[in-house]
Amino acid sequence: MAQSNPLPPEQAFRFSARLVDAGTVEARFTIADGYYLYRDKLRFSIEPVSAGLRVPELPGGKIKQDEFFGRVETYRGNVVVKLAIQDPPAGKPMVIRAESQGCADLGICYPPNVQQVTIASRDASIAPDGKPAGKKAWFN
Repeated sequence: MAQSNPLPPEQAFRFSARLVDAGTVEARFTIADGYYLYRDKLRFSIEPVSAGLRVPELPGGKIKQDEFFGRVETYRGNVVVKLAIQDPPAGKPMVIRAESQGCADLGICYPPNVQQVTIASRDASIAPDGKPAGKKAWFN
């Protein structure tokens, strides 16, 4: 790897999230080449807290003998986690917050990093175009 300056954590570990259905959010980390995330350092939270985020089942990682943390599971490339929401707020945005920690193969480890994404939740009475469902939008 020719890179000598490490990437900022937001570029090394790009976080995104999207609504799959009313009760499921897909959280994704796109991890730059030469970087890895620690599986046991991933944490997720949601606002509003009343939406209730269930503890997600994390996919298995690759075992690594780490000079800092010993035997650990890590992720490289992409990692996708399905987040189950107990009581999605109809028609109101949700903030998905991810805490992660990772390292560069250069031997540099980052402190824990928090990133967040705001997601618009769906309301069953609102169609994808934002107009009330069942009404013709031709004259609006």
